Amino acid sequence: MPCLSRLLSSSVLALTLALAPVGAPASFADTAAGPALSYSLTEGRNLNAFLREGPVAAHLLLRSGKDARILVAFPAGNSSVGLWLDTPEAASWTLTGAPRPVTAPDAKGRPLHGIVFDATLKADSAIPRQGVLSSTRVLRDYEALHTVPAQVRVEPTRTDDALDWSRDRLDGKPGYRLTVTVTHGQLTEGGLKAGADGTIGLRVTALTGETPLTPLAGGHLLNASAAPQPASRDALTFLSYQEKLLAGSWRFDTYFGRDTLMSVMLMMPALQPEAITAGLRSVLARLSPSGEVAHEEDIGEFAILDHLKTDGTTSDAPIYDYKMVDSDFLLAPVARAWLLDDPRGQAVAAEFLTAPDGRHGESEAAGAALVRNLRRVVAQATPFAAAPGTSTLVRLKPGQQVGEWRDSNTGLGGGVYPYDVNAILVPAALDAAAALLASRLLDPWLDAAARSDLAKAAGLAKVWRAKAPALFDVAVAPAQARQAITAYAAKIGVPADAALAALSKGPVRFHALSLDAAGRPVPVLHSDEGFALLFGHPSAAALDAAVDATARPFPAGLMTGVGMLVANPAYAPPAVQDLFPRAAYHGTVVWSWQQALTAAGLARQLARTDLPTATRDRLTKMQTTLWQAIDAGKDVRNSELWSWDFRDGRYVIAPFGAGGADADESNAAQLWSTVYLAVRPPKR
Repeated sequence: MPCLSRLLSSSVLALTLALAPVGAPASFADTAAGPALSYSLTEGRNLNAFLREGPVAAHLLLRSGKDARILVAFPAGNSSVGLWLDTPEAASWTLTGAPRPVTAPDAKGRPLHGIVFDATLKADSAIPRQGVLSSTRVLRDYEALHTVPAQVRVEPTRTDDALDWSRDRLDGKPGYRLTVTVTHGQLTEGGLKAGADGTIGLRVTALTGETPLTPLAGGHLLNASAAPQPASRDALTFLSYQEKLLAGSWRFDTYFGRDTLMSVMLMMPALQPEAITAGLRSVLARLSPSGEVAHEEDIGEFAILDHLKTDGTTSDAPIYDYKMVDSDFLLAPVARAWLLDDPRGQAVAAEFLTAPDGRHGESEAAGAALVRNLRRVVAQATPFAAAPGTSTLVRLKPGQQVGEWRDSNTGLGGGVYPYDVNAILVPAALDAAAALLASRLLDPWLDAAARSDLAKAAGLAKVWRAKAPALFDVAVAPAQARQAITAYAAKIGVPADAALAALSKGPVRFHALSLDAAGRPVPVLHSDEGFALLFGHPSAAALDAAVDATARPFPAGLMTGVGMLVANPAYAPPAVQDLFPRAAYHGTVVWSWQQALTAAGLARQLARTDLPTATRDRLTKMQTTLWQAIDAGKDVRNSELWSWDFRDGRYVIAPFGAGGADADESNAAQLWSTVYLAVRPPKR
């Protein structure tokens, strides 16, 4: 932001603030939104407050420390407003009371919805650097890259005690507003100056003109079996809407295909049918013509920015991202779990499949959309079944470094053939396609060609299950494993004794995280065996191997005192190890939902009756160890992920994003981290 001496001195436009809860428009009166949702939590340097009431849904984030910021994210249109400040390292925020819902007219009399709140910043001074009002994607980019598209830049107007940023959306529709009024201290030419007590008091109003979503809450969201976890219920409620389930806030306040499918799958026993079908319909509505599952959507002003680049228009028609390969193979197993395996889903399956898929404008039946995806699954699986080998595996799409849930550029360690997709998800999707075909539920949408395609699924699944996992086999000789663990432990500053003691006399065996372009395994131990536990029917030997590899203490395995890590590169070359630090998004960190995935998978395997006693004992022991780790992180388990420090002889939780070296910051509310409402510890 330019120096305050160059700010316009015109008066701030008058606001009409309804500080009490605002009246809901007719579209909200017809929903069962339930009582107002209001809660807060602090993680590291981030103070978060959430509000959902009537047409208002907002997530306030106040970040303390150097480069403090005020940010308010809205599920409506995936929009946000934010102000970045230059502040001392010790600057810290206090929220004075909970945010309140507000509706105010823009300059043309059109309603904007948002929040007003009072906050105190403990700092001698704060210099406003940049205000950004746009799509949350734009604010995400500014946080990471410190750049703002020229089209959305806006300068504030100023009065004696307030700064006001306001603008229409790029297509002229109602836009965004951020007003910061100094209530204690001063607004000077140089910035914000503290009062005599060393604090700056602010009243902030944050507004968006994007169309509100329709809430899911209460009895429309969860059933009586859901765990009595207030924090998880609050986070899930904030993220749940009839139109879609949001992936996470603040950074992902919109649809993500994989997140939706995994959350519905893991939480299905605790969700009401309305919530399950909302999630599935949102995925089906966004399928590509060839049946690909959309990963993310560009909506609102971010869609307009996309169209301006590609066709020169200000259209806000959504643009969908289809670069992920794993999501294509997740839809079928989740659809099967609901439509065939859950009695509630069985009862409504025909109705669900016959109804429109949920898109605006022209729609097709959900069954027709599902058939498109199943045919894509079969087409993708056919080459490998005909000629098993690395070259016929499912690989990342051309030009992409990402393609499955480890979607940071280094998440697969440079690999292009992901283990989880090829060894687990492809055969699981094929099995589901065969089961759905046999159910006859899809008959209305099957012509001869489609029926012929799906009839191949069962045979293809057998080949994939028999041939694909072995391509990822890694075996590390005992002496080499001990040397690798000792060296890596010293490198990252953790003890090796417990890890070394847990090694057996034989080689360390595990499946590689991925294969590189030449078909060589990337020898990183990982948590993705959880997919096999949840979606597969592994042999006793395969279960024994998976448990032996992952349940050992880190850095031999994945277990720490603060959770199960998603990656352990101890057995990899140093250059690969450097791709997986505890400051990396998919490095040696704990992802909440991956622990839940493994816990749910262990419970599923222990429900089998065909396993030998020794294997069951291994599974039970790992289950106990895992739940101890989950309980150790219960205060942060609704977050996206967390890192760790090793202090005073033990691992301690470090909120991800709290450190200056962290690649990003964790969402305070993450959809698939709320799945512990359904994923419960075993009753002994």
